[in-house]
Amino acid sequence: MIKIYINTVGKIKTKYLTQGINDYVKRISPYAKVTINEVNDEHIPETASKADIENAIELEAKRLEKLIPSDCYLIVCDLDGVQKNSEQFADVFAKQALYGKSKFCFLIGGSYGLAQRLKKQSDLRLCFGKMTFPHQLMRLFLVEQIYRCMKINSGEPYHK
Repeated sequence: MIKIYINTVGKIKTKYLTQGINDYVKRISPYAKVTINEVNDEHIPETASKADIENAIELEAKRLEKLIPSDCYLIVCDLDGVQKNSEQFADVFAKQALYGKSKFCFLIGGSYGLAQRLKKQSDLRLCFGKMTFPHQLMRLFLVEQIYRCMKINSGEPYHK
């Protein structure tokens, strides 16, 4: 069975997002086991210097890094990543399965993003669009797209 790890900075603070995420995780469960890990975000004041921000991102990265399983296909959500439509995203799962990969790990950074070193060690840098989305909302978008991928790869209707 496919194992999907979603490692993210920060906690979900609104009930409707938690409900939506939980609903999609439940829908995914016949196809894959999803584990969501949250690490604490660093408090970054609005007057923080660039060095302070980079230091905070690095502290968050160290927390995330501990949660990356070995032998996984690592995907980071990154504004500078590649954009894929749903079929192309589903193809990522399908192609990796051909290579024997059954573990996928997604990283979602905090409000200032992810450390460059995490981006560099990723197998795929994925962009959901050039607009800025709250990282809490990104989690909902991600699980919905994972569910869509599972349906597409199973030949089941949903992706229209």
